[in-house]
Amino acid sequence: MARPTRRAALDAPLGRSGVLGPRPAQPSRDRFGRFTEWIARNMGTPAFVLGLTIFCAAWILWNTIGPEELRFDSAELGFTALTLVLSLQASYAAPLILLAQNRQDDRDRVQIEQDRQRSERNLADTEYLAREIVALRMALTEVSDEVITRDVLRTELKALLEQLQPSGEAGDAGRST
Repeated sequence: MARPTRRAALDAPLGRSGVLGPRPAQPSRDRFGRFTEWIARNMGTPAFVLGLTIFCAAWILWNTIGPEELRFDSAELGFTALTLVLSLQASYAAPLILLAQNRQDDRDRVQIEQDRQRSERNLADTEYLAREIVALRMALTEVSDEVITRDVLRTELKALLEQLQPSGEAGDAGRST
């Protein structure tokens, strides 16, 4: 029996096919980074320190004055379980805080580079505009004898009008303009 050939449709994307199908979406690496920043941000708050203090005080009180049969950490051994819990928390907190700092350093580095590029563009634009202003000033000084301002033109036109008309009519014509 001949195996039918499978032609790819032009409107279908090429990709992994077969029994397993396409790969499932992997969790975003950025999600873990945001989590580490959240941990670092919350560990540096007074609420965290207060909560940890209350937790430790409650642990010590329960294991000191609580019912004997319900105590789980002995005061005679120096609250070994509490020490282990706190050192476990610290051993996870330090790397998470360092990861959050590394992410912040990367963001700062990108921001500094963007600021540097923006400053270079602003400087180039400013220098260009300064050169253009200088060129315009030079062009105006070269033709300043030929440039006629509105006031000069108005004065010249009034003088010509007075020459063309008798003295009595020039005043009337000057008021109408």
